Amino acid sequence: MATTSDIKKGLCIRYSNDIYKVTEFLHVKPGKGPAFVRTKLKSVTSGKVIENTFSAGHKIEDVRVETQKFQFLYNDGEFYHFMNTEDYTQIRLTESNLDSPGLLKEGEVVTVLINTEDSMPLSVEMPASVVLEITHTEPGVKGNTATNATKPATVETGAEIMVPLFINEGDKIKIDTETASYKERIKE
Repeated sequence: MATTSDIKKGLCIRYSNDIYKVTEFLHVKPGKGPAFVRTKLKSVTSGKVIENTFSAGHKIEDVRVETQKFQFLYNDGEFYHFMNTEDYTQIRLTESNLDSPGLLKEGEVVTVLINTEDSMPLSVEMPASVVLEITHTEPGVKGNTATNATKPATVETGAEIMVPLFINEGDKIKIDTETASYKERIKE
């Protein structure tokens, strides 16, 4: 058993007959009254996100998980297929188990959280950032860079993100997987 002081991002807990992963949390100590922890929880089975507030010291049932490295192989429309990088076993997961499936490129190595009780994969954690190539974007207008102007761009995985005006088709960019936002252009 864990308490609210153990809550951190990525923690898997058993809550209302399901397993949830903590995606956001905030410890709040108001001037009056007891402290509490405000959380956003994502169900690892359905992908549904709920918000919940735990009072300070509340007991929560954490789920023991282990992490393993898997390589993304392909998406067949319904399932995402992964291969363990150590023993080459394959697993398949639904889109709801992935944090940001739009940024997942074939060959990408990700971390899979596996429930130690029944060896079932719970969720996939992307690396902090990925490098993807721009496949389509409108050309930037010269002299229109006085502000933080951005434009939509499509990357090689099909995801659309906002990029600065100086980014062109064929450029490789680093993308923050947590916020799905542009970080920097990669020089070759």
